[in-house]
Amino acid sequence: MQIYTASSICRAINSLNKNELYGYVNPQNNGEIKIVRIDLPEGPIVIKRRKIGSEWGKEENISSQMIWRVANALNSRIPINIDRVLAGSYNTRSVLEALLAHTPDIFVCTPGRQETIGGIVSIKRGHKHILWNPEKLHALGRIEHIDLGESCVINEIPSIDMMYDVVPAQQTKEGMDIDILRRHSQIQVALSEIAKAFDIRTWIAVEDHGIIYNKKRIIEYPNIIKDLTTEPTISQFPNAIHVGKHIDCLFFNGGLPFAFEVEHTTGVTSGLSRMLQFKNAAEHLNTHYVIVAPDNDREDVMTKCNKEQFKELNAFYFPYSQVEELYSFTSRHEGHIKGIKKDFLLTFMEQA
Repeated sequence: MQIYTASSICRAINSLNKNELYGYVNPQNNGEIKIVRIDLPEGPIVIKRRKIGSEWGKEENISSQMIWRVANALNSRIPINIDRVLAGSYNTRSVLEALLAHTPDIFVCTPGRQETIGGIVSIKRGHKHILWNPEKLHALGRIEHIDLGESCVINEIPSIDMMYDVVPAQQTKEGMDIDILRRHSQIQVALSEIAKAFDIRTWIAVEDHGIIYNKKRIIEYPNIIKDLTTEPTISQFPNAIHVGKHIDCLFFNGGLPFAFEVEHTTGVTSGLSRMLQFKNAAEHLNTHYVIVAPDNDREDVMTKCNKEQFKELNAFYFPYSQVEELYSFTSRHEGHIKGIKKDFLLTFMEQA
């Protein structure tokens, strides 16, 4: 099965003529883009840009992180809106979109978008998307539009809908709103399903063993660890076990590659403090510590992760949109993940 990667993007853009200037997908943007260099295999891509007739701006980087996020979305083979994929982050997102659109297997399209407000569904037209279509190529260096027809309508948040279907309302924890708890549980379920696709076993915080997923308690699923004290990786470190049993999600695969704290409007500091206690109790582990939070909370997560007391965690930020994107990716490619390295997960996260 052909998979679109950051390397695919960099190779494609590297094939563009570096002596030419490139325009944007939006015809109302009269800017020009110059490719300075591309660091293969996975970036960054260095560019300059300007308004027509003005001086060139300074060199800017399109990061590997950004390239991977777009590549992962394009893998869906459905039209993507680059602003949504990148959650409004990265000021070079329209540049990457433009350069991609000049490569032979990326097309511009305007599918209908399903919007639900107050239970009423409507179709909005004219929203710009790009689509990976390797079966139908266009000329290198040109932007080509493709007509998907009136019947092509996309729901921009299918993965969220799937999680709402499988994780019903829970009994509230003390002080936690029911909608917040449900969203928190959905993200934990998504993380456990992602882990399963990569043959990783998951620990879910002891307080959350009662999450109901597809009419079954999550602790009953075979990929969920039942007793943290029996896990060889940390079985000899009672202090780590004492702290770790309250961490929202731990991944085990012979080691402990990831620890996740899901922070849904409940504050980031408590999660960072718990992970720091865990790290100090099991210093030998090569673990990535990750805050999972809504996209709108990025600035708050970055600020708190970079406080002096938490810097040693070298924490990552995993926005909800990327959890959902990875969850959706693993669902669509179920049974075909074996050749992908575990480090692939890091491409959906951002180093804080």
